[in-house]
Amino acid sequence: MVRCTRKGCGQEYDPDNNPADSCRYHLGAPVFHEGLKSWSCCSDTNKPVLDFDEFMNITGCTLSTHTNEVPKTATSTQQPLPNVNLTMTKSPGGKEVYSSTPVKPAATRTPSAAPLQAEKAPVVEDEDDLTIPISPGALCRRKGCGVAFVSDEVNRLGDGDGTVCSYHPAPPIFREGSKGYLCCKRRVLEFDEFLKIQGCKTGRHVFAPKVQVLDSLAEQLTDCRVDHFQTPSEVHVSVFAKGSDRERSTIKIEETQIHFDLYLPSSKRFKRTISLFGPVDPDSSSSKFYGTKVEVILKKSDTRSWTLLEKTTHDLGNISLTFGVSGRTGTIGGKEIVLDEANRHRELQS
Repeated sequence: MVRCTRKGCGQEYDPDNNPADSCRYHLGAPVFHEGLKSWSCCSDTNKPVLDFDEFMNITGCTLSTHTNEVPKTATSTQQPLPNVNLTMTKSPGGKEVYSSTPVKPAATRTPSAAPLQAEKAPVVEDEDDLTIPISPGALCRRKGCGVAFVSDEVNRLGDGDGTVCSYHPAPPIFREGSKGYLCCKRRVLEFDEFLKIQGCKTGRHVFAPKVQVLDSLAEQLTDCRVDHFQTPSEVHVSVFAKGSDRERSTIKIEETQIHFDLYLPSSKRFKRTISLFGPVDPDSSSSKFYGTKVEVILKKSDTRSWTLLEKTTHDLGNISLTFGVSGRTGTIGGKEIVLDEANRHRELQS
């Protein structure tokens, strides 16, 4: 048995039994834009998604035979975007003209300008539920593993080589063309190379995750999508927890952490503590419940640009985030550009 190398397939197959319609794959390339993920070949029929696991589960749109040939990829000439300040001036004709200058390290209000060094928040990992039967060919759920299930004796029981899972415990990160995982340093440009990044941790396979249940209330712990964007003075966090009970739920904002404890319909509960990338002012920060989500506005204690929402002790390399715009969500079609303090001062003087 060999593994198919076509995008979106990845199944094991028998070269002697390889019908013309046995492989369902994506003929195009992955598209990542403002957090949305899709395939260029079927973005009209398969809507873009936000979660990486959902993206990996998008069914292929083309049928063919399996192959184990190494896919050919074009040499990328993409260069990391420079870290610059954007300055707006007005020409005599009334047109707005934008120019950029290299960013100098922002002065902070803390005694030291060095980035905070704190222990990474513990990651709660899934465990395999050995009581649930698995069909042959099912893939391990851990990121970066991709091992296909053969039998309980081979993949779940004992300490044989087939039970060893090499995986990534942290989620993937996509920034300015660079692709990798938060738990390790390697970064690549090509999506095919990203799929080949070797797992940085070893453990047991997870083919059927255990359901975590709270002892006293028999409530099922669940996960909710967390998005964010920043301005020079604030970080806006959205937790997509539909139907949260605002009477029972709590959100506690501290200088370096946020604590979420949200009660959801169907006896579900979202609990998470996020160690923040930078310090915030709890008294000036706020939270609000909506029908489909919970929003938190964090007031920064300094003017640094947050590379991520959650602090990590790993070196992320040459990665930086741009500031958002006001007037609309996202960076396209914004009504008013948001400048940092230095450029805002220059704008007032001009």
